[in-house]
This record gives sequence, structure tokens and C-alpha cells, in this order.
Amino acid sequence: MEIFQELFTPVFFWLALMAIFIVAEIVTVGLTGIWFAGGALIALLAEFVGMPFIGQVILFFAVSFILLFGTRPFALKYVKPHNVKTNYEEVIGSLVKVTETIDNRAGSGTAVYNGQEWTARSADGDEVIEAGAMAKVAEVRGVKLYVTKA
Repeated sequence: MEIFQELFTPVFFWLALMAIFIVAEIVTVGLTGIWFAGGALIALLAEFVGMPFIGQVILFFAVSFILLFGTRPFALKYVKPHNVKTNYEEVIGSLVKVTETIDNRAGSGTAVYNGQEWTARSADGDEVIEAGAMAKVAEVRGVKLYVTKA
């Protein structure tokens, strides 16, 4: 029992809690655990300046939640800025097969990408792209592919 009391000091408690949250963050990479590790660090510093344990606990929760809800949205924005938000963005730059002649004046044209048929238009204005040709997707607007000859 005496060993347990020696091990359960506030310094050991906050260090252990900080380590647990850091390991959890490394394993999950969800940008959640790191904020609680920050709260544990502040509580550890509060222990060193002599704050009572209950104050440290309150400080831990306050700092953790302020960090979590105050900085996490900004961190996610800058840490993961290159996520592809929707599937259609992957189409841009890809080659597609024209299945119906693309003629902007006639308002006709289709192309197949990844087994799916899309309405297609020429990105070069009045350029006609014949059926059977390959084209490169320049942009996607709504449900239409705007393509150029490949």
C-alpha cells in the first residue's frame, strides 16, 4: 500500500496521463488526444507551482476542452489540406473515351470514365471530338465533363 501511495503522486499521474494521450494520438492520428496531452502538461506545471490537486483536475479539463474546441478546426484545416473532398475531383486530368461525338453547338456528347457515362462538352469551345477518340478531362461542372483531345 505504501508503494502505491509513493507511485500515485500528482507528478506521476500527470506524466502518465500525458504519455497515454500522446501514444493514443500517435496510434489514431485523429488530432484529439494531443489536446488532452496539452491539458495534462498544464496540470503538471500547476503541480510544480503548488496548486491543489482538485484545481489541477479542473485546469486539466478546462485547458483540454479549450484546446480541443478552439484549435482543432484550424489544425485540421492546415494539417490535412490536400484531402480529396469528393470523388469527382479525381476525374480531372484523367483520360476518358468519347462514346458520342462531342459537339458544343449541337449540345451533344458523352464520355465514359471508370465505367460510368458522363455528359461531355469540349473545353476548347467549338472543337468537335469524334466518338471513339480519347480525351483528357480539363474540368467538371455539375454533371458534365469538359474535355480536350488527348
